[in-house]
Amino acid sequence: MDFGSILSNIFTFEVMGALFLGTTVAIIMGALPGLSASMAVALLIPVTFGMNPIAGLVMLTGVYTAAVYGGSITAILLHTPGTPASAATAIDGYELAKKGQGFKAIGVATISSVIGGVISAMALMFLSPPLALISLKFGPLEYFLLAVFGLTIIGSLAGDSMAKGMISGLIGLFIGIVGLDMMNGVPRFTFGLLPLESGISMVPAMIGMFSISQVMIMTEDIIKGKSNLTEGSENLLTGRFLPTWKEFKALVPTVLKSSIIGVFIGILPGAGADIGSWVAYNEAKRSSKHPDRFGKGELLGIAASESANNAVTGGALIPLLTLGIPGSSVAAILLGGLMIQGLVPGHELFDVYAEITYSVMFGFLIANLMMGFVGYVIAKQAVKLSRVPMSVLAPIIVALSVVGSFAIANSMFDVYIMGAFGLIAYFMRKSGFGTAPTILGVILGAMLEANWRRALVLSKGSMFNYFLNRPIALVILFLILGSLFVPVIMSRVKRKMNSDLKVEADDKSYESADVD
Repeated sequence: MDFGSILSNIFTFEVMGALFLGTTVAIIMGALPGLSASMAVALLIPVTFGMNPIAGLVMLTGVYTAAVYGGSITAILLHTPGTPASAATAIDGYELAKKGQGFKAIGVATISSVIGGVISAMALMFLSPPLALISLKFGPLEYFLLAVFGLTIIGSLAGDSMAKGMISGLIGLFIGIVGLDMMNGVPRFTFGLLPLESGISMVPAMIGMFSISQVMIMTEDIIKGKSNLTEGSENLLTGRFLPTWKEFKALVPTVLKSSIIGVFIGILPGAGADIGSWVAYNEAKRSSKHPDRFGKGELLGIAASESANNAVTGGALIPLLTLGIPGSSVAAILLGGLMIQGLVPGHELFDVYAEITYSVMFGFLIANLMMGFVGYVIAKQAVKLSRVPMSVLAPIIVALSVVGSFAIANSMFDVYIMGAFGLIAYFMRKSGFGTAPTILGVILGAMLEANWRRALVLSKGSMFNYFLNRPIALVILFLILGSLFVPVIMSRVKRKMNSDLKVEADDKSYESADVD
């Protein structure tokens, strides 16, 4: 493929104009609660009907990655993730905003998202065929174990009380099984309500648990006469946007590792950016020298979550383009965009339509770089949201949350779900129960149950033998065991080392006293 022809295809007024427009709109839509990347891509697909295939597809892939990044802005400033993929970012980002460092937190999110997106674009261009073949070897057992691996993250999200964290996670798993039984079609826990038969929609539930519960807490502060969380913090608007060189060097290993995690999870159909961000966040906390800082305003937490969720976007396009298997819900919508242009995923994309395919891949790389520039410009204005009085901000958040929840399926029932979960989350937070484990349980619950039951059917009553014949499943099992037991072992080793150092220090002080 001639690289010069790819550049000439990309750097035209139509392609670059479509890319800039799509990126800008996507960041704004991603920042609005409920208006997810899926919705942003779906809304803009009709716009591509009459466009050049390269311009249309480059714009849609740019919208995908930019919308995922956009969710971090409100997640950091308002504790209101614009998309599910930014839920992990809200944990440390909002804590930094309360300390008057919201501008820097957005800066770290921006640069991490760009790096994660660029790495995923490189993987998309150079590693598509071999990496996509790995995902074909994943069966129900592997997906079940992947969900279990995701649930081990709950331990790191539990906060000070592991018991409360586990209870929160179990609540999420229970919520995830509400609806029709996927194997025999029997309603479960629907209480005779027809809308519940399709299950509890995750996005309204997430909006309620993060946004509405936060509004209730903000309302308490208004009643008590408290001012804005960041009021009086002069460095919020005048401080650095990008981290210092020393801070950036400390973030690089985490960003690179999280990007690789994100690409891999993106390749796995159905995993998605939300799971990628949680897995990367957990790994960053597990490998950190100061895990106690996570949840209190740790830049590494933001870097891990944001680099991973944007890396998922490129990873999800790999099986889409090479095998026609969407790696995420957005990729499934993009599949429709390809079909509209008369392009069928598979070998033809890399043979007959190679020029279009590689132009779109390179355009996706440019989209991630443009996302950083547009994000920098928008962030300067978005950070001013923290200066808006709570009495004004609270009703705006509620209005956006209602609109976002309703717009997903044009259903008022989703709005009621949002309100109910907001109320539940409010009491959970007031009682010391974290909402993040609950959301994680909701995300993984259906995946966990469905694939376990399919694996039982495929095993034909001999799960042990079936397990031994699945080497990838064994590898994931070892990862699960490592995730569970390595932190415990490391904690014991650390306590022993501290104890030995204390004994050694006591001995030295005793010897010094003898000399005196």
